[in-house]
Amino acid sequence: MGRIVQPPATRGSQRWLQELVRDNSSLLDSVVGLGSLEWLSPLAEDDYAEYRDQAFLDRLGVSLDTRPLESFWPAGGPVWDALARTPFGINVLVEAKAHVSEMVSSCAAAAPGSIDMLRAALAETKAAFDVDPEHDWCEGHYQYANRLAHAYLMRELNGIPTELVFIYFIGDSDMGGPASREEWAAALNATHQQLGVFGQLPRYVHDVFLDISGRLTSVST
Repeated sequence: MGRIVQPPATRGSQRWLQELVRDNSSLLDSVVGLGSLEWLSPLAEDDYAEYRDQAFLDRLGVSLDTRPLESFWPAGGPVWDALARTPFGINVLVEAKAHVSEMVSSCAAAAPGSIDMLRAALAETKAAFDVDPEHDWCEGHYQYANRLAHAYLMRELNGIPTELVFIYFIGDSDMGGPASREEWAAALNATHQQLGVFGQLPRYVHDVFLDISGRLTSVST
């Protein structure tokens, strides 16, 4: 199903996003840096649901008329940590991390047809980003790559105003997460180097940092 109900989280990035959207959305808005946002997920009144596939597009209220999602990516695509919209109608896709090991992932599609389809989508996105095709986006940092592909689908293939935001929480000691922006930066540099996107991500992709070691009082962007 495209709508995935979540319990109130007690740790990690899921907890921080739920609490921020519910209790301190203005701080989250300031970190994202796109103005005052209408947060569409995760919401307490919506069972903290997260969205994927056609359901995330429906939640944003957008239609991919030029290049439909089903022609680009197989079912079972990214589950978005948060979705939002600016007052000017720009869609915001959010992926959040609290510790470095969350950044490591590989393709897990079972059906050969699905693997072929997502590899084709990743290859198309790499070409658009001027990435050497030798970089394998299906191994090592696949989750980061598939988020890039979906933002590319929306913004460049369908002309829908879209911003992709990666939020990195600093100081989550429960998760053994990085204690500084510099630790995250080292991990991100390695990710970008492996994917071949170091220094050449499009302007609609943002990496931002939020220090939660002081209970959400210190912001780093």
